[in-house]
Amino acid sequence: MSVDEPNVSASKNPLLRTKSVEQSIEDTDEPDTKLKKDLTAWDLTVFGVAVVIGAGIFTLTARTAGNVAGPSVSLAFVLAAVACALAALCYAEFSSTVPVAGSAYTYSYATFGELAAWIIGWDLTLEFALAVSVVAKGWSLYVGEVFTALQGTVNIGSLEFDWAAVLIILVLTVIISTGTKLSSRVSAVVVAIKVGVVLFVVVVGASFIKTENYSPYIPPAQPSEGKDGIHQSLFSFLTGAGDSTYGWYGLLAAASLVFFAFIGFDVVATTAEETKNPQKALPRGIFGSLAIVTVLYVAVTLVLTGMVPYTDLSGEKATLATAFALNDAEWAQKIISIGALAGLTTVVMVLFLGQTRVLFAMSRDGLLPRRLAHTGKHGTPVRITVLVGVVCALMAGFLPIGTLEEMVNIGTLFAFVLVSIGVIILRRTRPDLPRGFTVPLVPLLPILSVLACLWLMVNLSVETWLRFLVWMALGFVVYFAYGQRHSVLGQRNRAG
Repeated sequence: MSVDEPNVSASKNPLLRTKSVEQSIEDTDEPDTKLKKDLTAWDLTVFGVAVVIGAGIFTLTARTAGNVAGPSVSLAFVLAAVACALAALCYAEFSSTVPVAGSAYTYSYATFGELAAWIIGWDLTLEFALAVSVVAKGWSLYVGEVFTALQGTVNIGSLEFDWAAVLIILVLTVIISTGTKLSSRVSAVVVAIKVGVVLFVVVVGASFIKTENYSPYIPPAQPSEGKDGIHQSLFSFLTGAGDSTYGWYGLLAAASLVFFAFIGFDVVATTAEETKNPQKALPRGIFGSLAIVTVLYVAVTLVLTGMVPYTDLSGEKATLATAFALNDAEWAQKIISIGALAGLTTVVMVLFLGQTRVLFAMSRDGLLPRRLAHTGKHGTPVRITVLVGVVCALMAGFLPIGTLEEMVNIGTLFAFVLVSIGVIILRRTRPDLPRGFTVPLVPLLPILSVLACLWLMVNLSVETWLRFLVWMALGFVVYFAYGQRHSVLGQRNRAG
């Protein structure tokens, strides 16, 4: 075989061997690992809105306004949305060109090679697993708000067990194992509920707006308490500029934090292999969901910071309900809590779905045990789904995970960087590929996407970077101990 043929890696270095787009698509027809094509552009938009509107809009907005940015939190959401939109362009081109499960992992395999693909797959595994567990614990907290007679946790001796978080993960494990179409139908119903609650917040909250609460829009900077050493942002650590609350530094830090609220639109790309017309449906699903949630986020933050002075939202327990309570509208708290409970349900579901599809792609490629990629009678990877459900349930049930938004953020931003660079590379190496959607102004817009994501990354804490590097180092150990030797692509190259 010649290396010019499309399904052969052009590199003899096993770490740089690439899996061609043609080979990736061909592998989707393996009978034992074949996913069922059920999803439409509407299903994908529902998934995107389902995962993005969740903990961020109900809790993160208030905390970030009170503790970091003040009224300018609405601008922070716009900055984060711009970074996401640039990355979304790149995801749309890749997903319409390579309609295969795995998202950024699969795209990296086609452009950077096997080692980079493993790194990003390992990175996404951390991102999704932590996100599922953390959001499930958030769901548990709202159980007590909605059903006052229940508490989401019980004490077993000295150990606290979060039974509600475990329950929601196990229920969703069954739903996702049954099929992605059922998951989409469940999501559609719950999305309708939580979007209705968000619109309720905007409409009712607007009647409490006092324009003086918007001034100053960007409050004067104040020294941050307890943010020195590894707790300060990497940018502050490297430049010595010092960390600050409010001001321009606070605004930029807020953009990095509220980025967590947008996490999930990229999960839409993980369902590419289960989409009926991926060339058209995937770009529509990605852009449709991102546009809807951006409008809702900005509207909510403008109403929230207009209802009360931003200083009244300081602290770690501030939520949307706090602003209504301060305006003697406690009756709205129950409605908001119901919306939050519904919202977090679909967030857990779609993040869970994304986790299983990334691991499915890695297992089918042999970088993880191939038997995990087996699909059952419903055309879903049941073994992986059950495995992910058990692991996430154990973490959510027993570990005091706490707030790990930054840890999830850095993993997602790293994936966005590789996908953006990958678009430029694939345009040069495979200009012949049919593309259902193309990023305009290449390489300018992908480069801007990389710069925007890197800027958000350096505004995350040094502590987050250190944890991220430790996880990546562990990933190298697993790859060289198992993945490299069992790689399907490596076995094909050696046989060929």
